[in-house]
Amino acid sequence: MVEAKPAVNYIRQPYFYDNWVEKQGIPVYRDYYIEDGRTVELGDWDARGHKAAFLQLAGLEGVSEARISEIAPGGRIAPVKFALEEVVYVLQGRGVATVWADGGEKHSFEWNAHALFRIPGNHWVEYSNMTGDVPVRLLQVNNLPVAMSTLQRPEHFFDVSVPTKSMVGGPEGDFFSDAQAIESDPSGRGQVRSYWVGNFFPDMRAWDKLVPFKGRGAGGTTVFVQFPGSELTAHMSVFPAKTYKKGHRHGPAYVLAIPAGEGFSVMWQEGKEKVYVPWHEGSIFVPPNRWFHQHFNVGETPGRYLAFHPLPQFTGFAAENLDRSSDQYEYHQEDPAIRAHFEAELKKRGLASEMPAEAYTNPDYKFENEKD
Repeated sequence: MVEAKPAVNYIRQPYFYDNWVEKQGIPVYRDYYIEDGRTVELGDWDARGHKAAFLQLAGLEGVSEARISEIAPGGRIAPVKFALEEVVYVLQGRGVATVWADGGEKHSFEWNAHALFRIPGNHWVEYSNMTGDVPVRLLQVNNLPVAMSTLQRPEHFFDVSVPTKSMVGGPEGDFFSDAQAIESDPSGRGQVRSYWVGNFFPDMRAWDKLVPFKGRGAGGTTVFVQFPGSELTAHMSVFPAKTYKKGHRHGPAYVLAIPAGEGFSVMWQEGKEKVYVPWHEGSIFVPPNRWFHQHFNVGETPGRYLAFHPLPQFTGFAAENLDRSSDQYEYHQEDPAIRAHFEAELKKRGLASEMPAEAYTNPDYKFENEKD
């Protein structure tokens, strides 16, 4: 077993984005995970007038940016216009966001801890903290590293005057209205998925509009999130206490944040030693590109992880109809040390596994919610 260590040895040369980040004068975290985004140390970002930190976690690999911003009690973050769209998850606190395009109508909406929302590109946004005693912490995810690799001019991404039709307010409806459910079959194999499409999800800790996550085990459920008119997507998986999901792998830059639960994840390159990542509410981690990883709930309540996806070019799959059996370990195929570690963690807490014994012996075993 290998404990998580800072991932600082780049094989590649730094990307342009890496050098830009270093010049911002705030902390840059390069470990495998952040134990708690609500308490991790931030620095004064003089250019923006608030505290923040960049998360250059091992699995981001120059594809996506993740950063944490803080709004002081009763304070605000001055308006900034960012050329790229951004997805925001509220780690802590309560506040208001005001969004508008140049010359367009301003639109404000309130949010609380565990809210998820999207800010459209080339729009101004101002954040305010509605409480006088608790700092707000925001986790923000976007595609700036890739964009800066194609246009190495930082000034083109911030506060630039480019004519933009407003996406908020006006006769076309509320950009941040309630999400709507749709059904589609992205695989073309008759495996219909239910997606929720919208730009504002009020509370991912309490979200209960879930469907079975068939094939991933543990009797888990999920919600797939699409942001309309965007290539950004996300999903949240929920799975029962004292169970764990099957090991699987995909491409880089899937940013995982924990809305609820207590557990750990194990990540490994095929044939290499394993890295164990403990998590609880507020934890953040990113499995590296094509590393297998597996999620374990060692608490007494359902565990939740919210995954921000990279752009579709980086999902790590060659095609939707590809046989992906090589990208997932079934329970009967897994390293026995993984199960032993899970059971040892439960024992520390006076708990016992609720994994069915047949799952380890029957390759065709299905949990109740996986059965047709």
